[in-house]
Amino acid sequence: MPGVFITGTDTGCGKTYVTALLAKYLIDQGINVGVMKPISTGPKTEDDALYLKKVLRLNDPLSLINPIHLKYPLAPLPAAKLENRKLKIENIFKAYRKLSRLHDLMIVEGIGGVLVPIKKNYFVADLIKDFDLPAIIVAKAGLGTINHTLLTVEALKSRKIEIAGVIMNGYRGKELSEKTNADIIKQLTNIPVLAKLKHFS
Repeated sequence: MPGVFITGTDTGCGKTYVTALLAKYLIDQGINVGVMKPISTGPKTEDDALYLKKVLRLNDPLSLINPIHLKYPLAPLPAAKLENRKLKIENIFKAYRKLSRLHDLMIVEGIGGVLVPIKKNYFVADLIKDFDLPAIIVAKAGLGTINHTLLTVEALKSRKIEIAGVIMNGYRGKELSEKTNADIIKQLTNIPVLAKLKHFS
């Protein structure tokens, strides 16, 4: 497997936390891992790509890790419109090919949920499809996550994207919903729940 795409049920579900955790685990196993955040938005000081580069001590240039950055903290489509900027998807894949030549395995983190618009009629799910990587879905552990996760699964399956599994994030085990959500999601989707992470970030 050349890599995996980390996506999520929505913004703030913990994709960056999971990306860093998975990358660190694989690096500690001696695997040459590359990390990529194709698109980021918002202030540079809060940028996920900068965080990943710092916490994982990545040597790759930020221009490859994060080829597209937009200054407004919005979905890429409206953020690019406010900057009067035309996004070039091909720049993402140029960077990905360069990183792939430097590393044995790539972890790519998306932005927001799978139907966040990047360009008109081009969504994060379409980006995942073009990467041709299996997806891991990061979902919040608590109430509401069944609906959000099933919608995410449906959007990915409609594009024939392989789903490697679901990671439940922010699991405390105190709410009744947290105790039942993983089993119901597995039962309804036949997709494995890979982990329940207690520390939400």
